[in-house]
Amino acid sequence: MEKHNPYAAFEREAPEVFKGFTGLVTSLMDTKALDPKTKQLIYLGIKVAQGDQTAVMFHVPMAKQLGATRDEIKETILLTLTVCGLKGVNTCLVQALEIYDRE
Repeated sequence: MEKHNPYAAFEREAPEVFKGFTGLVTSLMDTKALDPKTKQLIYLGIKVAQGDQTAVMFHVPMAKQLGATRDEIKETILLTLTVCGLKGVNTCLVQALEIYDRE
């Protein structure tokens, strides 16, 4: 399972850095101006623009759990067309929708 979860290796190999990283993430998620679902969709869009399929694997279910619809996931990914062309759509759209449908 660990080869599919790079965060487990990160935590094991660099526990103090991992602790700092998770503290930063918690601080960002605890801000109040944006609701949690919107934050997840923004994060997903940024990671898709980078072609980060691992992030898609983790954040699509998180967004869905927070109430994101399949269409919201799809539109978030399609918005990356204006940022990085086809990269995000080609590398992440099918995977994201398959994950959404499975969860």
